[in-house]
Parts: sequence; C-alpha cells; structure tokens
Amino acid sequence: MNGLVRLALCAFAATLAAAGALLPLVETSTWIVQAAVLLAFQSGAGALARRMLPHRVLTVSLQVLVTLLTLTAAFAGEQALFGVLPGPQALQHLADLLTAGADDVGRYAIPAPATDGIRLMLIGGVLLIGLAVDVLAVTCRAAAAAGLPLLALYSVAAGLSDGGAGWLWFLLAACGYLVLLLAEGRDRLSRWGRVFGGVSRTSGGLAAGLEGSGRVSASVRTGRRIGAVALGIAIAVPAALPALDGGLLDGTGGGAGKGGGGGTISAVNPLVSLQNNLNQPENREVMTYRTTSGSPQDFYLRILALDQFDGSEWRPSTRRLRDVPDRLPQPAGLGQDVSVTEVRTNISASRSYQQTYLPLPYPASEVDVEGRWRYEPEGRTLVGDNGQTTRGVRYGVSSLVVEPTAEQLAGAMAPRSDLVREYTQVPPSLPAVVGRTAEQVTRGASNDYERAVKLQDWFASEGGFRYDTTVASGTGTAAIERFLKDKEGFCVHFSFSMAAMARTLGIPARVAVGFTPGTVQADGSVSVGLRDAHAWPELYFEGVGWTRFEPTPSRGSTPSYTLPDVPSTDPSDTALPEDGASAAPTAAPSATESCPVQMRRQGECGASAAPGAADSSDPGTPVGSIALWVLGSLVVLVLPLLPMLGRIRVRRRRLGSSGGRTPADAAARVMAAWREITDSAWDHGIAPDESQTPRRTAARVVRLGGLPGTAAAAIHRAAGAVERVLYAPEPGSASVSPEDVRAVREGLRASAGRWGRLRATVAPRSAVRVVWALADRRAELGRRWSARAGRDRWAARLRRPTRQQS
Repeated sequence: MNGLVRLALCAFAATLAAAGALLPLVETSTWIVQAAVLLAFQSGAGALARRMLPHRVLTVSLQVLVTLLTLTAAFAGEQALFGVLPGPQALQHLADLLTAGADDVGRYAIPAPATDGIRLMLIGGVLLIGLAVDVLAVTCRAAAAAGLPLLALYSVAAGLSDGGAGWLWFLLAACGYLVLLLAEGRDRLSRWGRVFGGVSRTSGGLAAGLEGSGRVSASVRTGRRIGAVALGIAIAVPAALPALDGGLLDGTGGGAGKGGGGGTISAVNPLVSLQNNLNQPENREVMTYRTTSGSPQDFYLRILALDQFDGSEWRPSTRRLRDVPDRLPQPAGLGQDVSVTEVRTNISASRSYQQTYLPLPYPASEVDVEGRWRYEPEGRTLVGDNGQTTRGVRYGVSSLVVEPTAEQLAGAMAPRSDLVREYTQVPPSLPAVVGRTAEQVTRGASNDYERAVKLQDWFASEGGFRYDTTVASGTGTAAIERFLKDKEGFCVHFSFSMAAMARTLGIPARVAVGFTPGTVQADGSVSVGLRDAHAWPELYFEGVGWTRFEPTPSRGSTPSYTLPDVPSTDPSDTALPEDGASAAPTAAPSATESCPVQMRRQGECGASAAPGAADSSDPGTPVGSIALWVLGSLVVLVLPLLPMLGRIRVRRRRLGSSGGRTPADAAARVMAAWREITDSAWDHGIAPDESQTPRRTAARVVRLGGLPGTAAAAIHRAAGAVERVLYAPEPGSASVSPEDVRAVREGLRASAGRWGRLRATVAPRSAVRVVWALADRRAELGRRWSARAGRDRWAARLRRPTRQQS
C-alpha cells in the first residue's frame, strides 16, 4: 500500500475515533455513520488529488470543495442545483440550519435530540477537524501537529458533556493518534529503503526480518516505552489537576460541601461568563418565577457574594457548609425596628441552566427544594452537594423584604470590629487614586450612608460614566484604576469599583452576583434571561444588615432608600428598571432618540419582545454568510499567489535534488538546473526557443537579458555542461552548481526594471508549465489505471508464493 494512502487511512481512523467523544452529547448515534461516510469522501478526494495535482494548495482546495458538496447533498439536497451544487437557496438553508442548531444547543440539555441543526454542527465540525488532520498529517507530513485538532475535538466534547466523554473515548482518540504517528514513521523510514531487522530467529514466516537481535530492536522498544509513558502522563496529569469552573451558567460552579454536616465552599469566580451572557444576541430564558412581592422591581435573585479582594480578583471566602435548616436564621445585623415583610416565591429553573449555587432572593428565610443541597450561613447561600445543580429544579422560597428608611441608615451604629476588619480589607496594590477619588466624591458627607449614596450617584449619573459591555472584563486593582480613568464598563466594573472605594472609606462592602428581576409576562409570571445576569455591591449597616446599592446606570433599579425625599413605604414612586434589563409591571417605555447604541442592542431602551425572541431589526449575520465571506476572502487572497508559490516549489525541487550517484542521476541534475535557468529567463521576458542549441541559448539570454560578466560566465558554464550531457559519449563529471543558477537569476533581476522584477516574482510566465504537468499527470493516471486493470497483473498479485520464494 502506498505510504500516503496508509497515512490518509490512519488520519481518517484517528478523526473518527476522536469524534466518538461527541456521542454522549446527543440522544442517537446514527449521525456518526453519516459523518464517517462524508469523511471518507473527503479523505478519498485528498488521496486522489495528491496523485494528480502537484500543489498542496490545490489538494486542500479540492478537499474543501468536496466537503461543501457532500454537506450540501446531505443537508440541502432539495434546495441545491442537481441535488449537490450549493446555490444561493442551498447556502441560505445551511445557514438557517446552523442558526437553528445554535438555538437548539442552548435550548436542550445533554443529551440533546439529534435535530437537523445539531446534526449539521456535529458532522460539519467532524469534517473540519478531519480536514485539518488530513492536511497536517498527510499533505504536509506533520503527523505530530495533527494531534492538536484531535485534542481540540475531544476537549470540546468533554467540556460540553460535563464529564460524559470519559476515559474510553480519550483512549480511542489517543490510540488513533499513536497509530497515525507510527504510520508516518514507517513512511519516513520506507524512503530509505527496506527496514532490515537482522537475522531471523525463525526461518520463513511473518517473523522473518521483523524479529532480530535485541540490539537491533532496541530503538523499537525505546519508542514503545516513550509512547507508553507519554500516554500515561496524559491520563494521570489531568486527573491530578483541580477542575476549572465554567462561570455563572456552568454546572460545576464551585466545590460543593461534603455530606454529613461538614464540608467547605471553595473559592470560585462566577464572573467568567457574565460578560458573555450580557452580550448574547438572544435573551435565552434561564428561569421563571411567581412571587407575592409588591415591589417586583427590587426582586433581585442572588447567587453568592464575593467578599475577598486580593488585588487580582474578588472571590468568595472558603467557609464551612451545614445542613439546610427548616428555617434559616435571622439575617446578621437586622434590627427589630426596621420594616420587614415576608413574601413567597416559586421558582422554576430551565434545564439548560446548570449552576451549583441556588439563586435566591435576599435574605431568604425558608427554602423548600429537593436534592442534595448545603447551607453556607455567612453568605446565606445554598450550594449543591455531590454534583447537585439547578438544572430543571423547582423550589419555593420565603424571603424578607427589608425596607429601611434613610434616617435609619444614616443613624446606624458602628458595626462589630471583627466584621469591619474582614470586610474593609484592601490589598496593598490598590492604587492611591481609588481612595483619593472616594474622598473627593464623598466630601461633605456626614455619615457612611451619605457616603454610600454619593458613591452610587457618582457612578450612576454624576460621574460621566458610560455603560458598555464590550469593555474588557476585570476585577483587579489595575482594572479598577483603568475603569476610573476611562469611565466605561459594565456591572462588574461599577460594582467592584464602588465596593473597593467603600472599603477605603471604612464601610464594610462585598459584591453580590446574580440576576436582576427579569421581565413580567402576560400570565403574571416573570421570565429571567441570560442578559439579566448582574453584579451589585452590598454595604453593611448595623441595624439593617447587608444592603443593596445600584451604581450601574441603566441596569436594575435604584433602591428607594437611596432616593431623596421619597418615603420607603410607597414603592409606586421608586425608580423602575428599564425593560430588557429587569422587571417592570407596567408597559415598557418606547425607545428615545438619545438612547445609546449599546443599550439599544441590549433591548434596554424600549419595549422588549418575549423572552427567546430574536430582534427583528437586527437579525445578525448568518453563520453561512460569514463562512462564505471567509472562504471567498481566502480564495481571493490565495489564487493570485498560486503561480508564485508553485514557481518557488519547482525551483527548490530542481536545485535541491541531490539523491543518486549514477551518471543518469548526474545528467538529470544538470538538465534540471538548465531548465531552471531557461525558466528564469522566461520569467524575465525571454521566451524559450527549443530550436536553439544550449550554447546559442546562453548567448541569446546574455544578449537580451543584458547579463553582466559574472552571470554571463555562469550561464556559459551551464550550457557547456548541458552539451556534454546531450552530445558527449561519456559526460564525465558534467555538473551545474546551484551558485551558477542563482548568479544567472540575480543578473536577470539586476538588469530588469522594477515592474519586470515584480512580474517575474508574482506572476512568473513559466508557471504555465503547471498546466502542462497537469495534462501529463492526467494522461499518466489514465495509463496507470488501464495497466492495473490488466488481467495478468491481477493474477500475478494473487498468485501464491512458492516455498523457494518464501
């Protein structure tokens, strides 16, 4: 079997083995059969192209074309021309399927149904990885690098399946990769001739030549040991490393407590995906709820609080977990004279929402939930235990609506010293500008409450800040300093900066992460979507406890107790959240002319559509269109460069051939060098004349090309060597050095003008020989297939060897 064909088969097998890791993602496994068939077409097209086409770029282009045609035939056959040619309707259908597949991925939990969109994404992804593996391992002969796309395929499957892609799929993918490496090694060794392993211990049989002395097979044993050790490390090291958390919407949002009343809550940063959620083109539903609260605009759903600031990030403290009590204890710091109302809420989490922390209104007083949950008293959060997540969970919550007055907050006593010490710590790396700015903003305030309100108002309206979710996220000291300077960011920047500034003023502060109230539906329920993800600061006041503030402009609602001259007992006059960011029981306002573009994109300027509905005014660019633009751009960029790339490849092959020591090999090298000289002259405008002798050709090139003395001497030496090869009975030591060829080429370039040099480099005239070579290859391929079809040759292959032959 041809070495390239063997490599292609191994690349096909390795890709298919790695694709097996995707099987746990969908309910049925029939899609992988279709993927294997299309992948076979792709690999076969590559094998055929490598025999017919001289350039790697043409081979890859043919494989891309075959991939597009097969995907069109499989998924858009009714819209395609003749069932296979991708016309505008077929491309639009494929783009619609990709869009629907992306929606299905967000809608369904794993294992998801094998819809047409999901099947297209799976099969298309496998074909893209297969193309990358084939190009690297077979076309470019770099099998080691082909492990990267295989690893990417397995990693994506393992990440999406939340551990469903187990060790078996990794082992299959690793074995496929090792087989690919072995096949490439065998192909490289075969170029040096037959591999001989020494004298056989057994006469004849399959062991002959393969099982030699221990000294000869030492390299084989060493290679096997290296492979085994590498595979063992690849399996053992990931198992020993700590798991990475996926952020706000991930199903493993932190280390849950262990059973039996002990355990701890580990430090986890839930902000990893918050910015991504805010920038989603569709406000996909996360949960729905019904509540008896009379102030839906203040009904925030809290996941956890981040209370440790080490300079690089905010994160939750490591605390002990307990069993969930029947009724949660009284919130810390809440006095008897503060108005409190208990409300009841029933919450239903989407099956696509997997989070270790249970979203709760703050402060919750009683939680009725099924499953394995643990309670963290300091943050008043519930954490899933032993893999328990919020996926599809339905639960009821009783919570307190705390309504302090401005007078109560302003007259709050000093908090406990241990609480102040823990929640006012700032890292030494915090820039001095943070504390200095906090002092300037709160100048004139007589108590911590007034300072907190001044900080909130400065961020929300008076400081000239702009809400922008495209700003790079960050919660460290450098990010806070940059935010105060640039004055643009989103809730992460506003909340963490206000908390840090409050701490510099001696006010205990932390940051809560969760969701704004959501959007009220026609049936009275409230829908919470991805774009309702939010972060806000909580400041501590003795007698009231942890109190919410809202420094982020255009997000959530401003607490009534921070508004001037507005009694807290009349919630009708409180600032309502803008639609699209949080709930509003009244009709949503229309968009204003002054609404920023960023807020209009997020649906915060006017009436929002029902959750899950796409904005008809901004449907976004279809995935298919993007793919076509990218492919078209690559074609436009690569096509003009094909003649130059082909010419460089031919020149290297002609001047780099050094194999063979026979007179025939030496003569072939002389003729290849002469062809390179004549082609270089052709590239610079001197067309070849086959009727001229080498000596006359050299004189003609010197005359028309204006070659200087060094280049003229070099081409005459080359012409003399060619004449000896062509006409002398014994050519002797005739040769043309690469230095002479380069001297002629440099002389031609020196005498040509700037345009002539550019034309000879970018669009060489001799590149037309590629077309001639393709015609010759085609004719040779036809003769080869005809010869292979001969009955005598097949009979010779099938003839059993005799004893003497073996």
